[in-house]
Amino acid sequence: MNMTAIYLMSMLFGLACGQVMSFCFPTEYTMHVERKECAYCLTINTTICAGYCMTRDINGKLFLPKYALSQDVCTYRDFMYKTVEIPGCPRHVTPYFSYPVAISCKCGKCDTDYSDCIHEAIKTNYCTKPQKSYVVGFSI
Repeated sequence: MNMTAIYLMSMLFGLACGQVMSFCFPTEYTMHVERKECAYCLTINTTICAGYCMTRDINGKLFLPKYALSQDVCTYRDFMYKTVEIPGCPRHVTPYFSYPVAISCKCGKCDTDYSDCIHEAIKTNYCTKPQKSYVVGFSI
């Protein structure tokens, strides 16, 4: 085998391992949900997709159209929605809140149909009202 063949095989092996070695998986996440009209803040434990994906950024990006420059992100492969009831809401306020629960994740293009693909400024993730915890279908 010559050096070119060895180099080519090494490159192919590296690319294959890079996709397999992406660290993108469901991760536990705690979020706090409150509505200004309701008396309580609800603390919800769920799973989200988080991690790192193999990305190749080319040097010639000035010459390519924008659609060709998208990078893979850690996003949902399978998910389901759960709905909880925020306690202490008056009758005229809808007390229900739905959120996604990650079942499995993948590295891929971000789908705006079910994901927030824009990295926003850091938001506070805390309660300003008394807390109620949500545990498997029951608010306590």
